Amino acid sequence: MYKVINKIKLESIIDKNEHWDLEIKPKSNLFDLNLKEVWKYRDLMLLFVKRDFVSKYKQTVLGPFWHFIQPILTTLISFMLFNVVANIPTDGVNRVLFQMTGIIIWNYFASCLTNCSSVFVSNAGIFGKVYFPRLVMPLSIIISNIVQFGIQLLLLICTMILFVVLKGEHIYFGWAWFMIPIYIFMMALVGLGLGIIFSSMTTKYRDLAVLLAFGIQLLMFATAVNYPLSFIASKSPKLYNIIKLNPIALLVEGFRNAVLKGNVDFHSLIYPFFFSIISLFIGMIMFNKVDKTFMDTV
Repeated sequence: MYKVINKIKLESIIDKNEHWDLEIKPKSNLFDLNLKEVWKYRDLMLLFVKRDFVSKYKQTVLGPFWHFIQPILTTLISFMLFNVVANIPTDGVNRVLFQMTGIIIWNYFASCLTNCSSVFVSNAGIFGKVYFPRLVMPLSIIISNIVQFGIQLLLLICTMILFVVLKGEHIYFGWAWFMIPIYIFMMALVGLGLGIIFSSMTTKYRDLAVLLAFGIQLLMFATAVNYPLSFIASKSPKLYNIIKLNPIALLVEGFRNAVLKGNVDFHSLIYPFFFSIISLFIGMIMFNKVDKTFMDTV
């Protein structure tokens, strides 16, 4: 009798014709990416961007100045090792600028990949308490890293001006710089795609996080960050053909040539473009699949 009364009360409260502004329900298939909902949560995405940027160097003495210190120190060490000790040529461009240009574009990709790869594990507490499209989190990481890249790009421009003023060197400033957003966009796609692939897999296989930690360091040496591809081609054509399979190496080389020499090889963008699209497509499908059950494994 008690159950019957409660059922009658419940039916009187619920209006079958009632319209809901938001209805949360499980995704029907892996291809239901629901990008429209991600756009609705763009304000939340911007809050995550602000949080990542502010909290990264919070309670540090130098604060945002670490965005300048890190590439400067890395550039100096790379210059001493690769250009002074090893005496590797840089295709006629300034050796310090050669190293700094490769380092800042590599830092952007590495930050996107490593931070996106731990989205599920590091944010499990937030995901378990409140609903929002999970894809918002890795997208906010990509945007916050663009802010960091912009700061380091400003450092590169100031360094170029410094060489012009103090040493009177001829530094390229021209139309090829309009290609910078394209290279950054493609780097972001690759970093996001590979990052969410690793993020989806590390929820179950934590060893991949350890593998990625030192694998990203090894990948840097196979990405032509500290040496030109022409140097490898002259020394070992077979190794050059292998390195060319790395789309990041082509993007780093293309970005550096556009910034320092004004040379843009549009054909070299074809392979990285398709690789970025395919990796992002696979990553979003895997991300969508793991999103349903990751709270049971994290």
